[in-house]
Amino acid sequence: MKLEGKVALITGAGTGIGAAIAERFVSEGARVCITGRRQEMLDQVAKSLPSGSVATCSGDVSKHEDAKRMVEATLAFGGRLDALVNNAGTDQPPSGVVDLDPAVWQMIIDTILTGSFLLIKESIPHMIKGGGGSVINIASLAGVRADPGIPAYCAAKGGLVMLSQQVALDYGRFNVRCNAVCPGGVDTAQFRRVMSGIMGMFPDRLGGDVEKVFEMVFKNQPLSRISKPHEMSGLCCYLASDDSSFMTGSVLLIDGGAAVVDPTGATISNLLERAGV
Repeated sequence: MKLEGKVALITGAGTGIGAAIAERFVSEGARVCITGRRQEMLDQVAKSLPSGSVATCSGDVSKHEDAKRMVEATLAFGGRLDALVNNAGTDQPPSGVVDLDPAVWQMIIDTILTGSFLLIKESIPHMIKGGGGSVINIASLAGVRADPGIPAYCAAKGGLVMLSQQVALDYGRFNVRCNAVCPGGVDTAQFRRVMSGIMGMFPDRLGGDVEKVFEMVFKNQPLSRISKPHEMSGLCCYLASDDSSFMTGSVLLIDGGAAVVDPTGATISNLLERAGV
């Protein structure tokens, strides 16, 4: 029960990583307020967890009034705010900078980066009042290195990494910690939509089996598989707990080792595998 007595706000928690984090936090004793745009998805998650452990608040994190309302709902439910998990996000259809619709760029920046800023802005005063707290920003491997065809997503997640370090620098004296968690590929409905879109661009080469695409995409990383949402929740639980009381400003990769692989090394690994080495 690492989080017993703590109250957390988790955005984008109607599905995927956010829902898995909510489940883990509750299992460790926390009370959580989960937010997202679709109330029906939030209700499904809440019904799957013990009665009285979860509150819901639908809204759009990119809107300041909604962000305020999410924090207020958390305080009304739990009386305090100990941990904020900024998980709300969106994907980008594959496109280079030249062909990227400015409206798509703005939507992605607003959701991932501005939304996190607004929740942090509204949450930190209450954390300070309560003696401290932990902000956990769900960034991405794409926030520390470029991925092809997703410049807006990479820019937003890279900005979130820097925002995490800035918050750690500016508010550490108030015992407010802030860390960035950077997942690699995670098997969520959103990621499957992205992969399905890519399959549709190359039907002759990729076929219609998303599992085979996952196998192809992740075979060259040390842990040669895609991760599951629950595999992100343990690290977030640690960062929300007192076990990480001296950790702030960290950028934590949870990517199956993908970041240590370069294109040349991946090619060599393939050759060695084919040679039976």
